[in-house]
Amino acid sequence: MGSKQILIVEDEVALGRILSDTLRGAGYDVVLESDGATGLATFRRLRPDMVIADIMLPKMDGLTMVERMRRMDANVEVLFLSARSGAEDVVEGFRRGGNDYLRKPFSLDELLARVAALMSRHPSTPKARDSLHTIGHYHHDSHRWTLTINGTTRRLTARESAILERLATHVGAVVDTRELLLDIWGDDNYYNLRSLNVFISRLRGYLSQDRRITIQSVRGSGYRLMVARDDAEE
Repeated sequence: MGSKQILIVEDEVALGRILSDTLRGAGYDVVLESDGATGLATFRRLRPDMVIADIMLPKMDGLTMVERMRRMDANVEVLFLSARSGAEDVVEGFRRGGNDYLRKPFSLDELLARVAALMSRHPSTPKARDSLHTIGHYHHDSHRWTLTINGTTRRLTARESAILERLATHVGAVVDTRELLLDIWGDDNYYNLRSLNVFISRLRGYLSQDRRITIQSVRGSGYRLMVARDDAEE
């Protein structure tokens, strides 16, 4: 059980610490964040087995955060915590990606029971984390934020790595600009769009040692990573 990783996103400092200590005491590997935007970034980097999230969070609410997490990992278990106990709130939590919903206040014994039940759906071995991507002659590690070719490794920024990961896992398909902005920046405003364009230009430069690789701009839609076949493969 110690190999199971849980990301807690809770802005009540005291409650967050209690949850972390309780779950660590039960043998889980726990990471604690206090706002939705940071929680989403940490999820993108770690890909935990489970997320425990408050709904009322600063910077990005828990419902939106989980909805975006689901785009990256459809299988992660999500337990919502909330003082909002109306039937419509519970239904909305499930609709936006939750597997379970625990109303505040709750007992720690009940929390542990809910977590154990959700975790039991998975094998006891650690969840496979697909962090390595082959792009032509390059190798990208999205967890270490590195890009390697011919034994030379470049350290990427978190956003460079996140963009490249999205492109590398959808080779040949258009990756929607708005989804990139919302998932990686948390906002699709004009300034973030300009930043995205700069990051794309950087990635094109980083990948330029393999002439088969192109990142195409698809007008009005997004970007598409293409890797042409090597003549030797014909």
